[in-house]
Amino acid sequence: MAKGSNQLRIIGGEWRGRKLRFPDAPNLRPTPDRVRETIFNWLAPMIHGARCLDLFAGSGALGLEALSRGAAFTTFVDSHKKVTQALIGHLDLLKANEHAEVIQIDSVKFLSHENFKTTNAQPYDLVFLDPPYHLDFMQKVISLLETKGWLADNAMLYLEIEKRQSLPELPENWQQLKDKTAGEVSYFLFQRS
Repeated sequence: MAKGSNQLRIIGGEWRGRKLRFPDAPNLRPTPDRVRETIFNWLAPMIHGARCLDLFAGSGALGLEALSRGAAFTTFVDSHKKVTQALIGHLDLLKANEHAEVIQIDSVKFLSHENFKTTNAQPYDLVFLDPPYHLDFMQKVISLLETKGWLADNAMLYLEIEKRQSLPELPENWQQLKDKTAGEVSYFLFQRS
């Protein structure tokens, strides 16, 4: 994706090749195509029918890719109004409203409040964590995901951090399955046991 183009391309599944525009927002940096390709190759055996949570959704690249490849449901969470409005528009365009919800709220607040679990109360099978760098969100959301009942027993968790950052402290029951670096980004796949 060209820098500053504000466009993402869905790279696989039902909507393969679809291009979607997203608004400018602070700290918004969609996961690059080649990284998404690797992630979804890793996730191929379990994506169909999965319930997904795309925290810090931004452009929605990860959650939309999951839906395109057969995920049953995705919850998109982001705090920026323009971003969530664009995601709602994308879901309308793709006729995917019954398979997704978009919630405009800070991700830490979302995970902290029990009332957000009422819409689709089942735990998530797959969680995408790609928070803005340098804002110290990762440790907070990891703790809340694990302690507040958001995760299915064998949930998969995708974490993306800046290459020069270290992984935060993780729960003992999260096992690292994969990791890779591309450019300035390090990304990891964990499974909860």
